[in-house]
Amino acid sequence: MRQLLQDHLDLRALREEQAARTQRPLVVGPDRLARTRLEMGHQRHLATLFGTVTVRRCAWRRPGTANVYPADAALSLPRRRHSYTLARLAVLESVRASFDAATEAVCRRCGPVIGKRQVEDLVVDAAADIDSFYQARIPTPCTADTLLVLSVDGKGVVMRPDALRPATAKAAARPGLFRTRLASGEKPARKRMATLAAVYDAESAPRRPHDVIAPPGGRHGRRRLRPGPHATAKWLYGSVIDDAATVIKTAFDQAEARDPGHRRRWVVLVDGARHQLDLIQTEAAVRRVTIHIVIDFVHVLEYLWGAAWSFHKSGDPAAEDWVAVHALRILSGGARHTAEAIDTQARSSNLTGLQRQGANACIRYLTSKGPFLCYEHALTAGWPIATGVIEGACRHLIADRLDITGARWGLAGAEAILKLRALISNGDLEAYWRFRLAHEHHRLHQGPDRGGYSLAA
Repeated sequence: MRQLLQDHLDLRALREEQAARTQRPLVVGPDRLARTRLEMGHQRHLATLFGTVTVRRCAWRRPGTANVYPADAALSLPRRRHSYTLARLAVLESVRASFDAATEAVCRRCGPVIGKRQVEDLVVDAAADIDSFYQARIPTPCTADTLLVLSVDGKGVVMRPDALRPATAKAAARPGLFRTRLASGEKPARKRMATLAAVYDAESAPRRPHDVIAPPGGRHGRRRLRPGPHATAKWLYGSVIDDAATVIKTAFDQAEARDPGHRRRWVVLVDGARHQLDLIQTEAAVRRVTIHIVIDFVHVLEYLWGAAWSFHKSGDPAAEDWVAVHALRILSGGARHTAEAIDTQARSSNLTGLQRQGANACIRYLTSKGPFLCYEHALTAGWPIATGVIEGACRHLIADRLDITGARWGLAGAEAILKLRALISNGDLEAYWRFRLAHEHHRLHQGPDRGGYSLAA
């Protein structure tokens, strides 16, 4: 196959030389200046799926200007040595495993055509047009009754020292208490926070509190549980370079593209981080859109379990019923009453300061996040109340690839892998690759497309 491709390229070169001698076409460069001098025998190497081949072509020259190669535009040759199809293979291997494993997989299939550093460069180049792709894309419209759900979360990525944010780099440079290990409470200061956003559509699915939490003692009978809303048309986006405000703005851009008239009900699911809540509310105010913020109920359950161990011994089965009672009350709209009940029980139990830590944390959380714990309205209206979509995205997009053992990331590589994994999860790789090839052709070979030929190897 490599020899067949080489013969094909040699035949094209012979025909180009014959046409150049006989027809002497007028060749104009991107600077709109004509090249009148012909020089044959110029060549470059091209690494393909079948191995490395040599592309011979004619150069049209003009003193003081760059050469023009019409064959490069006709073949749509890439800027680097590696063909676009080989670059696509390198991207697919890199997003699922380490760069070392990706290089080994490509070379096992195609021969020694690429090195690890070249794979990294191809991945960074491949992600360059993702933002432009989504800005130009028009989402499929939905009816006004379909929920529009947004969710935001963050997860740390271990970075190289030169890629840390200034505050983290300053903390990392500060000497610790011990030379060989971290003291209690110390953090290694090696991570940079990546922010992820999800936007999806969902049909409302009304439920009752008992559909979410089993009553004390477990479920009995054969009453079928009402299912929750199902996410459709899911769109994921993330960034290590951009801050949370920029990612949230991008998520709102995607939401407005789906509902430009603000006719749908916007539900925003978060884990309760104050910084994220402030940014979300500010962005909604700027766009004059009404949003309904719901805090992830799973986070509330974690605080309830923390409070349960203030009143029960470790491993006590009664703690489960205690959590179920209070969880059902919160789902029924009694978050404030639950906080008061826990405080009253803590006072009557004469708990010490250490024993009250879990109870106090739960009370503070329920009190401070009270406006966003109106689960009775969310369940009646059929809204989602858990951030499973964005939590799963954090695990899939970041933990499964960026958090592999021993990985230390630079900004460009981490950003490219994160965006490419999100793109593939969205099911947009094929459409994006066509978009990228068209834009790359325009960048490298300005002017009319001479034949529309593209190399498929």
